[in-house]
Amino acid sequence: MTLVVTRLSHFFLRTLREDPADAEVASHRLLVRAGYIRRQAPGVFAWLPLGLRVKAKIEAIIREEMANAGAYEVHFPALLPREPYELTGRWEEYGDGMFRLQDRKGADYLLAPTHEEVFTLLVKDLYSSYKDLPLSIYQIQDKYRDEARPRAGLLRGREFTMKDAYSFDYTDEGLDASYQAQRDAYERIFDRLGLEYVIVEADAGAMGGSKSEEFLHPTPIGEDTFVRSAGGYAANVEAYTTTAPDPIAFDSRPQPVIFDSPNTPTIATLVEHANAHLDSPAEGAWTAAHTLKNVVLALTHLDGTRELVIVGIPGDRDVDDKRVEVAFAPATVEAAHEQDFENHPLLVKGYIGPWSETGQVLGEESATGIRYLVDPRIADGSSWITGANIDQKHVHSLVAGRDFAVDGYVEVANVREGDDAPDGSGPVTLARGMEIGHVFQLGRKYADALGLRVLDEKGKLVTVTMGSYGIGVTRIIAIIAELNNDERGLIWPASVAPFDVHVVAAGRDAAIFDVAESLSAELEAAGLDVLYDDRPKVSPGVKFGDAELVGVPRIVIVGRGAADGQVELWDRRSGTREVVPVAEAVAALTRG
Repeated sequence: MTLVVTRLSHFFLRTLREDPADAEVASHRLLVRAGYIRRQAPGVFAWLPLGLRVKAKIEAIIREEMANAGAYEVHFPALLPREPYELTGRWEEYGDGMFRLQDRKGADYLLAPTHEEVFTLLVKDLYSSYKDLPLSIYQIQDKYRDEARPRAGLLRGREFTMKDAYSFDYTDEGLDASYQAQRDAYERIFDRLGLEYVIVEADAGAMGGSKSEEFLHPTPIGEDTFVRSAGGYAANVEAYTTTAPDPIAFDSRPQPVIFDSPNTPTIATLVEHANAHLDSPAEGAWTAAHTLKNVVLALTHLDGTRELVIVGIPGDRDVDDKRVEVAFAPATVEAAHEQDFENHPLLVKGYIGPWSETGQVLGEESATGIRYLVDPRIADGSSWITGANIDQKHVHSLVAGRDFAVDGYVEVANVREGDDAPDGSGPVTLARGMEIGHVFQLGRKYADALGLRVLDEKGKLVTVTMGSYGIGVTRIIAIIAELNNDERGLIWPASVAPFDVHVVAAGRDAAIFDVAESLSAELEAAGLDVLYDDRPKVSPGVKFGDAELVGVPRIVIVGRGAADGQVELWDRRSGTREVVPVAEAVAALTRG
């Protein structure tokens, strides 16, 4: 086989000196400037030769570990018909996040945000016996999601490459084994890529199923907040569950008292007023933690109906948007509008509460006539200051379970440093992270909907149980770029660098180019992938700048020393430079 050195004079590459105007993070800025990707539309990028090389390196690692886990590769189209997604309910459930389109005959299609349905149907078409299972298959394929605010280059896009694997078993024990095999493979993949990760409990969301874990890379630019305890608990905030306090006996509690509270529509103004006009509590002063905050939310369900709900949380907490989204999925959620308040005269804005002095009967609908859900901390017997449903009035000594009932409990309050881990392993700390992988035990949701059943050992039809396992390939490229750069450019790890060695002919003498040419060929023959900057009319300064920007970790400078039989080896990762004889350069570089 003829070995061909990649010459920069003919390579499809143009570097940029200025940052792209829309770049928010280092990876976006550098991947565009160094010629790895090129923006086509918000959240949509073209992949250029350098980018494809890095992408291929990462995909090769994933393929190796998928093979080690016993999974086989397939490939589905991104353009799929509506019908399978109708059967599972996700045609509507995905809402605005799915790209929908029609062909010339008016038939509905989608650009797949994920492929559970078609994987399930493929196995249904081909397999019918328990003897065919377990089975694990995967693909590396582009996905499409209509992100409302695509941002940060490859970190949050509308088109992205993902590895998604699916396991098929006929017993729950089989699913546990398949899930563990994929989970172990993910740890090997991320270890090989040099990525720090935390495995956290997660919400399954639109995927459905039971067990769900995310692999998060801790980073300040991450979009996910997760919690962890010194005792080993870890979860993203959406999956965190509050430890509810024990009920309190309320037989001797004082009865509720309405009091005037003019101009106190906020928790802060209410607390100030309470400390000025109410007897002090045993703790010494009223705080926001003594108050019950009532937030009105509007839910839009999949059938288009709009419903108001009121959520009650301790006044020292705020509503967390992500936890709200998960708690009420698949409905979309927003704050109630002014029109909603006008349509519900029992809602007295700023003075809403679950009780009314008109004699509300415990166990019937809330004082406002709207579904009332509370934080688990609102335990029976707990006493609160909250709105009296009368303008400019609040009520104190209002006891949950005695004076008002609730329609259910909901996890929407923000999680804070020092909150108890639900497994009893101690207080939690908060950190930011970026999801790089997600593993689900889907169970039988998709197999039930699509009729995937096999005959078991007794000849009885049983529904197959499934797992789903995803890795964000293009997101990982961005994260690696975020972790490996300096003020001059990218510095790729050797395992994913687009080339092994970047040879720079730094000068104009023909002898320099002769040595650089010969050395590049020798390096290529020794098994290294070489990028040779052979541009004849480009200054050494520009070549060095491009070499630093592109980020191949090992650079060979062939300059004036070539006349004396010497070249300079430059290790971008360590920053060291070493002059060596030309005859020893290949051996030095192949030693690693």
